[in-house]
Amino acid sequence: MEQMEVEKDESQEQGAIQTQLEESLKGLNIEDGQIVDGTVIQVADGYVFIDIGYRTEGRIPVQEFGSKLPNDGDKVTVVVLRKDGRNGPEISYTKAQAKQLWKDFRKYFDEKLPIEGTIEKEVKGGFDVNLGGEIHAFLPISQSDSQKVENPSKLIGTVSKFYIERLYSDNKQNVVVNRRKYLEEQINTERDKFFAEKQIGDTVKGTVKSFTSFGAFIDLGGFDGLLHINDMSWGHVTRPKDFVKKGQEVELKVIRLEPNEKRINLSLKHFSEDPWVHFEDKYHVDDIVEGTVTKLTDFGAFIELEEGIEGLAHISEFSWTKKVNKASDMVKIGDKIKCMILGYDIPAGRVSLGLKQVTANPWDTISDKYPEGTKITGKVVKLTNAGAFIQLEDGIDGFLHAEDISWTKKVKHAGSELKVDQEVEVVVLEADSENHRIRVGIKQLTDNPWKKFAEEYKAGSTLEGEITSITDFGVFVKAPDGIEGLVNKANLSDDRDVPYEEAVKKYNVGDKINVFVVDVSVEKEKVAFSVKEYKKAQARKEISQYMSSAENDDDGAYTLGDMIKSQKNN
Repeated sequence: MEQMEVEKDESQEQGAIQTQLEESLKGLNIEDGQIVDGTVIQVADGYVFIDIGYRTEGRIPVQEFGSKLPNDGDKVTVVVLRKDGRNGPEISYTKAQAKQLWKDFRKYFDEKLPIEGTIEKEVKGGFDVNLGGEIHAFLPISQSDSQKVENPSKLIGTVSKFYIERLYSDNKQNVVVNRRKYLEEQINTERDKFFAEKQIGDTVKGTVKSFTSFGAFIDLGGFDGLLHINDMSWGHVTRPKDFVKKGQEVELKVIRLEPNEKRINLSLKHFSEDPWVHFEDKYHVDDIVEGTVTKLTDFGAFIELEEGIEGLAHISEFSWTKKVNKASDMVKIGDKIKCMILGYDIPAGRVSLGLKQVTANPWDTISDKYPEGTKITGKVVKLTNAGAFIQLEDGIDGFLHAEDISWTKKVKHAGSELKVDQEVEVVVLEADSENHRIRVGIKQLTDNPWKKFAEEYKAGSTLEGEITSITDFGVFVKAPDGIEGLVNKANLSDDRDVPYEEAVKKYNVGDKINVFVVDVSVEKEKVAFSVKEYKKAQARKEISQYMSSAENDDDGAYTLGDMIKSQKNN
């Protein structure tokens, strides 16, 4: 019995010695700076207590774990900062993470693998990114997104993946990351998947991202599709924002896929049937229809007949009588107007319309309304080098040629006799319906004085006139009734030895002068005078008178030879 008690005491003593030996040996293989795995014993009083296999447990402030505190019994990896600290081994969870992360960073950098981080704040030229384990990296703003960053503050707090662009050393200040490259890879992957899976005619969902003058860009999941303004409605679209709103999720039809160009075209209007399919059931050439003016251009107006059916009325089809320079002079956007269908092209989606065809063409009956000889008072609306346009009624002008203003005046420019807005009486000389032309005259209101003159002063007669102008080529002489004729310089002097320049010196404007009528043309309104022929006619007259008197006076000593000699001396 005693023996058994002695053996028991010896056994207990040996157990105690073994325990003491194990305690003294515990932790001999742990060194400062070593990363070890530990077990959470307790979370209390702001610390996480961890058994790392040393004589005493270590403790870590709960702040190092952030919002994810471990539970009792959890395994965690820590780094031993100092195994024999004042309060036991000094250990750190974040520094262990950092050490491990630096190993991972090198692998990610070498193998070009993405890492995860959080954009925490703006810094000069970019952002500060928390990669975990108290390691921060610099993200240049140009590499922070797949598109231009308009509002940097919106990226703060973004959790994303990044590529390591530069890794200088195990120093948290020397890491540069790139988010743009990662996003573009993801976008390309998603776009390629879209092209592989989608077909023309498929319905897809997207979010309105931005607007342009020609439509809206739709975000299809990191990559864009275009909703062109012409594909928003079969009808006329002026503003894309009238059909979709920024940020709105919309369903669209895929109408075009070009993988090589990375182009995706989408449509809203293709959810309904193309109205051109039934165009010929409703519309025909020469039909008079009503439409709404939707757009004005330099060359005409676009008119919507119904949603999706829009035609063009060219300015040449606006009026039978008026020359239209701008469509806005006749119509404005929103006007309801009647027009005629002149033609159409269904494959091209075009309709030609006319406004003037809805009313009768006044030129068709112009000859009946203004027969030749009609006298009418009109207003001068335009002067030209050739004459003047006289408004006979709204849109109907007659042309008055300068030569039809006066029988006797040589009118070179209508502006010398008329002025714009002047009321004048004219007579219709010609009304041409086919060529849309009316010719009028003023001088034709009175009898042609040239006829009277030609009857009274035939070729060979003489008259007294007044010099109205002297030129290098002759002298103009006004005869009775305002008829003006020319004495050509060759017909001014009867002396061949006297040049015209010398002979004309004895004449002045306003002088009375006797002339011989050489030729009269009523059609050309021209008369030719001659001073030389007048003197010859006077000489013949004198000879005739002398001969007549000589027959009655046989004793006359003065002979014909004497008379001719006397005239030469004069």
